[in-house]
Amino acid sequence: CCLTYSGTVSVCLSVCLSVCLSVCLCPSSEAISSISTESVITCEDRMQRLSCDQGVVSVLTVAYGRTDRQTCSEGRPQGQLDNTACSQGGALETLANRCNGRRICEVDKTIFSDPCPGTYKYIQTTYTCLPANHVVGCEMSEVELSCDAGQTIALIGAFYGRADRTTCIYDRPEVQFNKITCFTPTANRVVAERCNGKNRCSVYALDSVFQDPCPTTIKYMELAYTCECKFWKQTLFFFPTMWI
Repeated sequence: CCLTYSGTVSVCLSVCLSVCLSVCLCPSSEAISSISTESVITCEDRMQRLSCDQGVVSVLTVAYGRTDRQTCSEGRPQGQLDNTACSQGGALETLANRCNGRRICEVDKTIFSDPCPGTYKYIQTTYTCLPANHVVGCEMSEVELSCDAGQTIALIGAFYGRADRTTCIYDRPEVQFNKITCFTPTANRVVAERCNGKNRCSVYALDSVFQDPCPTTIKYMELAYTCECKFWKQTLFFFPTMWI
């Protein structure tokens, strides 16, 4: 915006920031700091549930294995608790691909490989609930992501598959929605490459877009995204010294 302004640099910065803030409302530091973090520990023979009453799940840390002898130890023989150097590599990426951007996500140990056979393990997860635009599209449908003028799409998470028996089941036989452990692990990458940085974007819930994780199951797509302030980011980039 300063390229067309003939005043001093300091006045130019003030004009630019005023335009940016009037076009695009960015979250305040107080709003960001008020987002709480949840922690969940689930023993390996149980289902872990991540849920948000408001917003969507964003996974922060994940550990699958055993790092102490106390957690999930009740009723277990000592031999199943002795190995405290047991950890599954890549657990964060695995769980984030499954849960980020969803309002409710349930997983069990089957999404991980076994880092230490014979040891009784647990899933330890921290996550937060992010404010977001949340949309669901049934298989064969189109979903549009859009932001106001001066904003661009930033994907939080994408899911394609089936994780419950209630979404997108109208007029479908039961056999088509019984499998609820079905998802495409590359959904985040597919949607991010298509939509991030754009003001508007259409995504089709099709096997040809995401690949088919379960051929006989009727699937759905779940997307969560925020709208970032394009002009605000550009102003900070071109004038970083103003914050020193």
